[in-house]
Amino acid sequence: MKKNLSLLALTGTLALGAFVGFELSERTSAQVTGTLPATTTSAPATSGTSATAEASRARTQSETNTVQVVKARQGGVVYVEVTDRGGDSSPQAQLRRDLQERFGFELPQQGPQESAGSGFFVNAQGDILTNNHVVEGADEITIRLHGSTQTYAAKVVGRAPDFDLALIRAEGLPAGTVRPIPLGQTEGLEVGLKAIALGAPFGLEFSVSEGIISSLERTVPVGAKGVEQNVIQTDAAINPGNSGGPLLDSAGQVIGVNTQILTGGIGQSAGVGFAVPVDTVRRLLPQLQRGGEVQTPTLGLGFRDVASFTAEEREGAGLPEQGALVLQVYPGSPAERAGLRGSTAPAGQGEQPVPGGDVITAVDGQPLEDAADLPRAVIGKQIGDTLRLTVQRDGQLREVTVPLQAFALPQGRQ
Repeated sequence: MKKNLSLLALTGTLALGAFVGFELSERTSAQVTGTLPATTTSAPATSGTSATAEASRARTQSETNTVQVVKARQGGVVYVEVTDRGGDSSPQAQLRRDLQERFGFELPQQGPQESAGSGFFVNAQGDILTNNHVVEGADEITIRLHGSTQTYAAKVVGRAPDFDLALIRAEGLPAGTVRPIPLGQTEGLEVGLKAIALGAPFGLEFSVSEGIISSLERTVPVGAKGVEQNVIQTDAAINPGNSGGPLLDSAGQVIGVNTQILTGGIGQSAGVGFAVPVDTVRRLLPQLQRGGEVQTPTLGLGFRDVASFTAEEREGAGLPEQGALVLQVYPGSPAERAGLRGSTAPAGQGEQPVPGGDVITAVDGQPLEDAADLPRAVIGKQIGDTLRLTVQRDGQLREVTVPLQAFALPQGRQ
């Protein structure tokens, strides 16, 4: 059962997104002042100065800050343990049914599967944020607090599978044990700023690793639909078991939720980790607190990036230089109801383009420079919103407005 950490293949192609930055000179004052205790400078050493004071004075400013952050925030991190007994809705049960339907055989029944991850308190009510893949299919969830061996039963409050986020709540927590970690914001982050990861790598509870923000211009497939989304890249060591733990800045504020690593096949950190940005957390948290599953809209079409064809092929088929060639429109989908049209025949990778399909060239007035921007734009909307598409059909441009709804793609097309 793949629970501890989502892994990306080393050869995976990573596209670029964008975030807002600010002046590097603001790094210390903006991220520390007013949030954590100020660092004080020790008086000059005397003959009576203790070894402890000497060691403390020898720390760099960065080390002192890291120690402050960890001391202030480790109480807000929780260790999450999950048991999956293989019920009808578990991933194993779904895999067994799929194999039986497709190939006529079934995987043997297995005993309970146990896994672990991380999480952190987000409010005084005791809500705990973690990754959806940590608790997905769980029959039993327990948590433990920092510095305690006592376990507490927890239940899922809300899930956002398409963003790999989930909110859980523990039962019977003693008063005063809930220590929420404040949420920061994406604006103001810059590449090179400190990043501190808290969690339980390989089950080593309440561990700390430190690095920097390596990129704010990275997109990787996230969540159940595998739509490429903006993430924070860090070189702070993230390993299986860190999933769901917070990524903090030097002010001790959450800037992301650790979710994936890029690995060379060794199943552990290779210095490239990814976190769901805190702005995504802020946007989804109210929906998660209302309970249930956060659903995202789906257009209900299959497409191919026009840029994957050669210039000669595009010219021969009358295609623009960039956009998404609609290959198939699924019956009953929002795309079909909006009147979008697919190609008369499929055009898979390496095949010649075929006529008849619409080409989506812009979304909400923004040119579609990369076809992967299309599902990214859709998943950023809510059910009931509309999407304005600029479509080329038979050499003519037209505007198509699509009311967005939830839509389940046919099995095997997910």
